[in-house]
Amino acid sequence: MKSPMKTTSLALAVLTTFGMSVAQAQAVRTEKNMSLELATQIASATVAACSAGGYNVSATVVDRAGEVRAVMRADNAGSHTLEASRLKAFTSASAKNATLAMMEGAQKNPAAANLVHIPGFLLLGGGVPVRAGNEVIGAVGVGGAPGGHLDEQCAVAALDKVKDLLK
Repeated sequence: MKSPMKTTSLALAVLTTFGMSVAQAQAVRTEKNMSLELATQIASATVAACSAGGYNVSATVVDRAGEVRAVMRADNAGSHTLEASRLKAFTSASAKNATLAMMEGAQKNPAAANLVHIPGFLLLGGGVPVRAGNEVIGAVGVGGAPGGHLDEQCAVAALDKVKDLLK
């Protein structure tokens, strides 16, 4: 028969080992990231979707940290569309939300209106998160269509084209 002291020591050793395993598991994370190939496909499909609607736009795709992975600017797209698309993509990736929804929320909620003061945020429609399953791995931002809702439609159409790659 084991003594109570040995049983307590064994239980403490098991708990300590389990606790260290949990701590180690939390210390190292695995994250999905967007490849250059995927980013390029999304940017190209976004510009193509807007071109089909008669809109000359720029599309910027960023990774989960908001860093640019791919940019495409349609012929005749205004030069201002480049920065607008980048800021929309950054905002969407950072907030893990569509910029149109954020804009509408800020218009309805006075406390959320302060989001416009965050450096680099642009609360105009056209930024859409890119999700692999439930995980946001980046975002696409679109600038140049005559309305943020149209920019967003182009981004959503592009993401629909690559949805099989995001599983």
